[in-house]
Amino acid sequence: MRLPLLLLCIGLQTHAQTIKRIDGSHISTAALSQQIKHLMDTAHVQGMGLTIFNNNSVVFKQTFGYKQFDTRAPLTATTNIYGASLSKAVFAVMVMKLVQQGRLELDKPLQSYLDKPIYEYPTRTKWQDHYEHFKNDTLYRLITARMCLSHTSGLPNWRWDMPDQQPRIRFQPGSRYGYSGEGMVYLQTVLERITGKSLQQLAEELVFQPLGMKNSAYQWLPAYENDYAFGHQPDGKLYEKDKDNEPRAPSTLETTLDDLTLFVQAVLQQKILNTASTKEMFRPQIPLRSQFQFGPDAWKDTTGHYHETLQLSYGLGWGLLKTPYGWGAFKEGHGDGFQHYCIIFPVKKMGILIMTNSDNGESIYKALLETAIGDKYTPRQWHRYIPYNLHAGPEITK
Repeated sequence: MRLPLLLLCIGLQTHAQTIKRIDGSHISTAALSQQIKHLMDTAHVQGMGLTIFNNNSVVFKQTFGYKQFDTRAPLTATTNIYGASLSKAVFAVMVMKLVQQGRLELDKPLQSYLDKPIYEYPTRTKWQDHYEHFKNDTLYRLITARMCLSHTSGLPNWRWDMPDQQPRIRFQPGSRYGYSGEGMVYLQTVLERITGKSLQQLAEELVFQPLGMKNSAYQWLPAYENDYAFGHQPDGKLYEKDKDNEPRAPSTLETTLDDLTLFVQAVLQQKILNTASTKEMFRPQIPLRSQFQFGPDAWKDTTGHYHETLQLSYGLGWGLLKTPYGWGAFKEGHGDGFQHYCIIFPVKKMGILIMTNSDNGESIYKALLETAIGDKYTPRQWHRYIPYNLHAGPEITK
């Protein structure tokens, strides 16, 4: 199903006529908008919201395309959109705020905060706080908040990835990288026990209310019914909208382009965290040696451009890479019909936030990142971002 050539573009909120890239070159906002429409049309991306930051402030914010392609309903900056794993970046800031307040220590084993083994607490959810398996695995007692945020807890990405669908610890906690939503769910569960507050309450207190993120939640809210984005399959067909998720720190954020723009800007401007906390969050915790981020090859170590030249590593909640322009901090989001990406360069005071409601979104990241901000460093092969083969005309770069 092909998009119309004159792709809908609304919600224009540009703050400058030109955008500065990390290498010092510039692109006009008009040329960028034209290139985005070309990329989306060619690669069959149904909807996208994009924000660019120069000097730690918004210089370009715009939405393109549709929240629901079959009805041609437009995507706007206030349309609810599933945040996927961008949830983890928000959660990392929440946790670092607790550390900054002295309510949590990064290197104290999480079990030591509880007055009895975590598996002895009554369960409150359908599955995510069920830790009966830990009775037979004492390694969980070693897991710290730092390990959960840096994906070194030893837990699988999700328990249903394991043959018996149990949250098994796959390696000595802290010894290597292994992307893990379960690790962050475990940290969430402990935080809810020791604070007496739900994930949503903590998010409201520590992030959403201070930043004015009025349309964000870790669960579906009735207010979203009037304006939300559907995810689209590669052929443009709709996914059914998932509205019954229980709040999970790594994966269930519902938000908008406007709200996540406020969040990224606050990280850049250190509005929510102080300098010391921000530096710790963006300090390499462990080098990444895996051939790919996901799949069987995620357990195969290798060396190469990303791993050596860019010093690919993980911080706390964010991936990290080193460029000639300083460290870059990135976070991706990937779910059925929703593909997002954010990368910021704190030294250059620059960054970009991309949100799409299409399974084809990642296919335009290479061209989009290079055109918009001059980012040639994002580890797209490690992420398995396969570019769409553009045959419809030359890219516009001026």
